[in-house]
Amino acid sequence: MDDFQTVIKGLLGRDVVPADSRLMGAHTQNKSVLVTGAGGSIGIELCRQLIKHNPATIILFERSEFALYAIETEIRELAKAQDGADCIDIVPVLGSIRNRSLVEKIIKRFHVDTIYHAAAYKQVPMLERNVIAGIQNNIFGTLVMARAAEKLNVQNFILISTDKAVRPVNVMGATKRFAEQILQSLNARGSRTRFSMVRFGNVLGSSGSVLPLFRKQILNGGPVTVTHPEVTRYFMTTEEAAQLVIQAGALARGGEVFVLDMHEPIRIADMAKKMIALMGFSVCDVCTTGKCHCDTGIPIKYTGLREGEKLFEELLIGKTVAGTAHPKIMRAVEDFLDWPALEVLLEQLETGCASMRQDIIRDTLDEAIEGFRDRVVLQDQSVIADTEEESIQPLLDKEFQSGKITALSH
Repeated sequence: MDDFQTVIKGLLGRDVVPADSRLMGAHTQNKSVLVTGAGGSIGIELCRQLIKHNPATIILFERSEFALYAIETEIRELAKAQDGADCIDIVPVLGSIRNRSLVEKIIKRFHVDTIYHAAAYKQVPMLERNVIAGIQNNIFGTLVMARAAEKLNVQNFILISTDKAVRPVNVMGATKRFAEQILQSLNARGSRTRFSMVRFGNVLGSSGSVLPLFRKQILNGGPVTVTHPEVTRYFMTTEEAAQLVIQAGALARGGEVFVLDMHEPIRIADMAKKMIALMGFSVCDVCTTGKCHCDTGIPIKYTGLREGEKLFEELLIGKTVAGTAHPKIMRAVEDFLDWPALEVLLEQLETGCASMRQDIIRDTLDEAIEGFRDRVVLQDQSVIADTEEESIQPLLDKEFQSGKITALSH
């Protein structure tokens, strides 16, 4: 069997976007940088890339003790093996991005120049069932970080966003679009901090992505489960994603939404078939459940789209996009709510979370997010509960009314 990383690169279907070393070092070398969510897939790779460009200080901000231990150990080993990196101050911080006093203390103590905000809940089906936790972490966590950066004169703040924030039909995407608007609004009202965001698609091999699941299913003899034969996604490698974030931060002047030229989206079914082949097996077109009973290969089973999933994702909300100094990074110009309007909606969300009122939360998200339809079936994108295209709205309304769909804060 091929090495898993080789398999990942073989699935991309395009050349990896090269990094511009000048941009990579512009806001890194001899700077104090803070990475939230440092133990997550993107956070880990951000730290790996940043350490190569000799920051004065790198602060690893993470709320999972084990994840923080793992990334601190790795980064210290990388620093030891790198010429001139032994003087880098590596600071592990165990805590939540919602802890305002801790966040402010760390930023002030280490004179942070740049924040890469990667901390977020990202699993779509999980947040459909844990709405309040998603809002508190993705929206209010971002608000705490952004306000602290503004208060303490952090020069650059870069939010890691997602293509699911574009006309979202799920809670995760709605929370990320709301977080984007927080930064856009703060920047527009004249902040000294340069707020920008980077939006990209799925990351090959990241935690929770389809590839580790496909790999496990293939090694177990199948079936490989795909939600829908026509579902497509944009993909990039973790290295590309991290380098894009760092380079976009260097290009930022404030308020931009940066997107990567990711070429054409990839059909998940085609990716499953290609991965089966790259791992040395063949696809069985006869068996559709369980293992291959005719011993011809690995079967693929279609399970139906999950709650909040679309057939395809987009990278841009509007049509206005411009190039940058990097040939593969684009700058989008998009509408957003101004700060007074956003403050009112934040208060409504806070009320909804405190009282666990799902109706208040849903109404607020509907008002705040362009294109958001809270679990409504969109016929043109086939957002469906199963392969028979049955509407999920009546069931969800019933569950919301009964209180079955709810979430407790951490």
